[in-house]
Amino acid sequence: RAAAAEAEVGAGEECRVIVITSGKGGVGKTTTSANLGMSIARLGYRVALVDADIGLRNLDLLLGLENRVMYTAMEVLEGECRMEQALIRDKRWRSLALLPISKNRQKYNVTKDSMQLLVEILKEMNFQYIFIDCPAGIDVGFINAIAGANEAIIVTTPEITAIRDADRVAGLLEANGIYDVKLIVNRVRADMIKKNDMMSVKDVQEMLGVPLLGAIPEDTEVIVSTNRGEPLVLKKKLTLAGIAYENAARRVVGKKDFLIDLEQPRKGIMQRAKEFFSGEE
Repeated sequence: RAAAAEAEVGAGEECRVIVITSGKGGVGKTTTSANLGMSIARLGYRVALVDADIGLRNLDLLLGLENRVMYTAMEVLEGECRMEQALIRDKRWRSLALLPISKNRQKYNVTKDSMQLLVEILKEMNFQYIFIDCPAGIDVGFINAIAGANEAIIVTTPEITAIRDADRVAGLLEANGIYDVKLIVNRVRADMIKKNDMMSVKDVQEMLGVPLLGAIPEDTEVIVSTNRGEPLVLKKKLTLAGIAYENAARRVVGKKDFLIDLEQPRKGIMQRAKEFFSGEE
């Protein structure tokens, strides 16, 4: 299996702990977490996804693992089970594991110390990437979720409300000692950018002053993949959004110069991808 064959990719490198945040809800943090995590696992790295949204966990649904949640991080912290029992290994790619913080009906107060402890346990299990799916808002849930991270990815959409929230989050991340921050602009529509009805990716990036990791086009397949519990990047025929997520994942692991290996991609696919960055047709 590819995952087994490449299991030692990047072996010996220090574990990277990356929080995926936005401030504003509904911009695509969890979708981004699922697709980046799955893509990086498929590149041969050992990846742990931590769903830090205590009251409203959704990452298990996007990965199709909701029926396998037996234990959560809360049971680990209380000594009721081992971390290995709480981790849910993806059957499609064994190098990917999910750790839900709590079950839906539980109301636990996760502290910064407990989040740091969970991250340390995952590091000791030799995960190479730990992605923390941060809850919306900038209250105590946000502060706790970023406690164990040393890098961040801010997800925003080209809307002024989302950009203002993303700007606030960027400042809070810096105030909490996280300086390695990248930007993903989600739900970009080239047709609206052309008509000047939507800010281009370049505009958003310049407003926030955060290095760009990727631009993800608006894609109706996101809804389909969510309902099926299958990340976009697993589709046999990749959509433009799926390709964009894979490209972003490659940039995360440091593969800056790469070729998209698609058999006969539909006409203009690379040109359309360029539009999202420039806002040109």
